[in-house]
Amino acid sequence: MEINVLSNFPKQVDPKELEQAFSLFNEASAQLTGAYQELQQQVERLTGELAVANVELRRQLLEKEALSQRLSHLLAAMPAGVVVLDQRGDISELNPTARTLLGDGLVGRTWAEVSEHELVQTVVPHEWDLVPIGGLEPRRVSISSSPLDAAGGQVLLIHDMTEAYALQRELQRHQRLSAMGEMAAGLAHQLRTPLATALLYTAHLNKPELPETERVRFADKVLARLRHLEHLIQDMLLFVKGEGGGQDAVPLSSLLVELQQVMEPQMAEHGLDFKVEDNSRGAAVRGSRKALTGALLNLLENAMQACASGDRVRLKCEVGEGGQVALTVADSGKGIDVAIQDRLFEPFYTTRNDGTGLGLAIVRGVVEAHQGTVQVKSAPSCGSEFTLRLPVFIGSF
Repeated sequence: MEINVLSNFPKQVDPKELEQAFSLFNEASAQLTGAYQELQQQVERLTGELAVANVELRRQLLEKEALSQRLSHLLAAMPAGVVVLDQRGDISELNPTARTLLGDGLVGRTWAEVSEHELVQTVVPHEWDLVPIGGLEPRRVSISSSPLDAAGGQVLLIHDMTEAYALQRELQRHQRLSAMGEMAAGLAHQLRTPLATALLYTAHLNKPELPETERVRFADKVLARLRHLEHLIQDMLLFVKGEGGGQDAVPLSSLLVELQQVMEPQMAEHGLDFKVEDNSRGAAVRGSRKALTGALLNLLENAMQACASGDRVRLKCEVGEGGQVALTVADSGKGIDVAIQDRLFEPFYTTRNDGTGLGLAIVRGVVEAHQGTVQVKSAPSCGSEFTLRLPVFIGSF
């Protein structure tokens, strides 16, 4: 058998192919070397950037820690109370001023529970009286709220208004006393005239030859003048003292019923058409029922005296959308000259011979004590309209 010896030896490699393979290997090796160097450069750059970022993060962290400390010191030093509520309305944090005002042990309690037991609403919106704790004096505070986060938390800011409120009341008192001093001459005249008349009538009573009928007539006149003096002095004392707002919840419907029961017989006696229009819809105001009744009675009596038989007088109550109630006394009487309307509420200014000039000044004082306003709209021969606007009481009674 013939054997091919040459087939057992490897085939001879082509030099060109070998050269081409080495060339490809060198090219791949160069690419790998370049990629490694580029990767090394990127690592070095990222390492540098990371170091810079770490330095910046440390700086920001230190700034935030310093800011947090400053905020903590600021909250502790603030003269106003700060209460933080979570999304459920629970108290999560208080500053020292809030603890002084409201007491300790409030963290975890609901704000609704705390406000129900510690706060009493006043006639001024967003102002409250604090229930005294630990023998402290009663305080008046104003409370405002701001959203804390998107989850529903809140921050309550509590300002102590006690001193400002006391100064305001003292200022009002000084203003009333100043008005009394400025009107002293007018007051002396108003006292002297009825007093001189009473003395004159009293001198006639001493005459022994005076008939009994004349004696009775003079006695009645003396009594009328003395009652006028008494009424004048009562109005002066009421004006100087001023009527406080009070803290009663006064349902408007019952107030109107009371006024109607008092004035209806007198209106009928004068031949006037008197009606009460109650559109209060169950609303109430916070304040002094006695003071409000007196102010409205004053306006109704003025309307009655300005009317002749057959005229009409209306007492109306409306509740507006702006959280205010309007109490209006309107008549179809002789009206008021526009030139003197600006002076109607001045102390001791009157257009009636038997008037004290304090009635409308007292009305304005009562309304302002209830955080309201009073307006007049009138014209000669067209009647008059006095409107008291008071904040509606929000709460239960």
